[in-house]
Amino acid sequence: MPSFDIVSKVDPQTLENAVNTAKKELQTRYDLRDTKGGIELDKKTNVITLTSENDMRIRALEDIVLTRLVKQGIDGTALDFTEEAHASGTMMKKAVKVRAGIDKDAGRKIIKAIKDAKVKVEAQMQDDQVRVSAKKIDELQAAIAVLRSADIGQPLQFVNMK
Repeated sequence: MPSFDIVSKVDPQTLENAVNTAKKELQTRYDLRDTKGGIELDKKTNVITLTSENDMRIRALEDIVLTRLVKQGIDGTALDFTEEAHASGTMMKKAVKVRAGIDKDAGRKIIKAIKDAKVKVEAQMQDDQVRVSAKKIDELQAAIAVLRSADIGQPLQFVNMK
């Protein structure tokens, strides 16, 4: 029975390269030249920490990081900017999470989008991925087309097509 997996992952090396490029840009930008703080990546938790003196510069750092990630080929929806910046002494800090894996809410959205499209496939949640199976490969390709046009809120990759 043909099947494929839907995953959401970010290549750690590409992410690290994008953050390092953003750090270099921070050093060369004229409007951010005297900024204390910067951009740090925690590889274990996949969190990018932005620190600066005020909220305006935090937004500029967000823009730099997002631009560099997109230029490296990482989808911009992989970053979660929902957490607000908070004061830490004289500095402002903001933690930006890098989404990896499909959580239960996104999995439900994916399965609902497939069912609403009335494609003859079976979708089931397995840990941090969704497995889709069908009798024909054409139906799997139709499910992929539906998911590419749907707005799930995070980047999706389709792997292990069998």
